Amino acid sequence: MTTQAINLPGSRQTESGGNWLSWMIVAGLIYLLLGAVGAIGDGFKLATGDNARELFGFASNPFVGLMIGLVATALIQSSSTVTSIVVGMVAGGLPVSIAIPLVMGANIGTSLTSTLVALGHVRNGEEFRRAFSAATVHDAFNIVAVAILLPLEILFHPLERMSGVLAQFVSGGSSVDMKSVNFMKTLLAPISEVLDTSVSWLPGGQVVAGIALILIGVGLILFVVTAIGKVLRKVMVGRAKDIMHASVGRGPISGMASGCAITVLVQSSSTTTALIVPLAGTGVFSLKQVYPFTLGTNIGTCVTAVLAATAVSGPNSVLAMQIALVHLLFNMIGVLIIYGLPFLRGVPPAMAVGLAELAQKSKLYVVAYIGGLFFVLPLLLIGVTQL
Repeated sequence: MTTQAINLPGSRQTESGGNWLSWMIVAGLIYLLLGAVGAIGDGFKLATGDNARELFGFASNPFVGLMIGLVATALIQSSSTVTSIVVGMVAGGLPVSIAIPLVMGANIGTSLTSTLVALGHVRNGEEFRRAFSAATVHDAFNIVAVAILLPLEILFHPLERMSGVLAQFVSGGSSVDMKSVNFMKTLLAPISEVLDTSVSWLPGGQVVAGIALILIGVGLILFVVTAIGKVLRKVMVGRAKDIMHASVGRGPISGMASGCAITVLVQSSSTTTALIVPLAGTGVFSLKQVYPFTLGTNIGTCVTAVLAATAVSGPNSVLAMQIALVHLLFNMIGVLIIYGLPFLRGVPPAMAVGLAELAQKSKLYVVAYIGGLFFVLPLLLIGVTQL
């Protein structure tokens, strides 16, 4: 007893020191993230000049853009990474209208993680059914949201228009004196210079240097998002579980808020859904409780792209912020429409329950679902549209 009493303060100091170190690492990783986004924008400008629209002409078909975003996110397993890359590409000249379907596709692709987590319960039929329905309600909601909002966007451009107005407001208007954003440019100047110098020696001129800079930026974003997730999980997952247990069962608003808050804390919707799916499988939470929680994770994951957009200065800074806000608006409007309208609210859970019952009967349905939705169908659609 005495030994415990003596050691406890020291252990608290050690834990406090470890937390301070973790937060310093997080700050450094965020700086790297901002630098990486800037590198992608700079590289995109070097590689394409004024030909960004022509370069991505194959993605001007919104359904192809949607599929590219879906497959990229399914492979990388991080919508935060993909949307951060898209922000950098818009900063480099990619038109917002082409980028919007990419962001929507990323929303669907990220839900693969929770589906894979559900496979951990595959040996117990009833647990697997509960876990699989809790996981695929995320897929189902995102698919329904895209099915409603993508056609509306193609016809009337509501997301592009609303995000454009908000981005002007957030950035201070298109006529803003760019000295007002020089603080961020100055802050990122050291890393920008290092990255620019690292590719300046390459033969082949601006195009090769630009492509190399894009690849470095993408690699850095992949590293940063993975690393920051690991560090924040170490510091915050215990608190995240406390938030989850305290709020998920208290109603849909509380569930959404906790899903959003936990995702912001750990900077990964994949981590958040990986926490909730096993609890649903073991019966701690019902599908009715998991459903709004999942919607909150969709909103929370948008923070990374908004943060990434702050790295952009110059004439395209408003456009970079605009595409980040598109991601946020898409998820918020999706929740308002689908969860807010009683006749639509039950569609994603019904789809999830149906899929779970099929998966419980035969695991071939699981293979067909994962392979078909996330890989075969998108690649097939991309191939057909290029003929």
